[in-house]
Amino acid sequence: MKVVLQRVSRACVKVEEKTVGEIGRGFLVLLGVSGEDTEAAADKMADKICKLRIFEDKDGKTNLSLADVDGELLVVSQFTLYADCHKGNRPSFVKAGPPNKANQLYEYFTERCRRYVKRVECGRFGANMKVELLNDGPFTLILEGDENGVGR
Repeated sequence: MKVVLQRVSRACVKVEEKTVGEIGRGFLVLLGVSGEDTEAAADKMADKICKLRIFEDKDGKTNLSLADVDGELLVVSQFTLYADCHKGNRPSFVKAGPPNKANQLYEYFTERCRRYVKRVECGRFGANMKVELLNDGPFTLILEGDENGVGR
């Protein structure tokens, strides 16, 4: 799994001009699923994200998690995180998970996040979406899973 995580003051996702997911303070998670990902990988990634301490405490230190600030989560599926642009000028997406598997793991991941976060909103898998956000910081992280959990 690959994730682009942005700490946000607010974020929303629209499909055909209709808002399908919207949050206040929290994380926007762009989630890519590979063909090799498993539920165990989704568990580890969800656990890592929901426990990340990247909100500021009263002393201005990034020391608080989503739960500590009553934060929210907006998860948007993004297979393009697995684009390979090494050859030519047209990206290859062969490393992205097949749609059925990717959708199943996307839904599984969001359910896992609900163990930690009261409000988890989602985009619509496979749809053409418009994502709006107000990045707080800006604070953006890239997380990649490996066979031992969440690596880089």
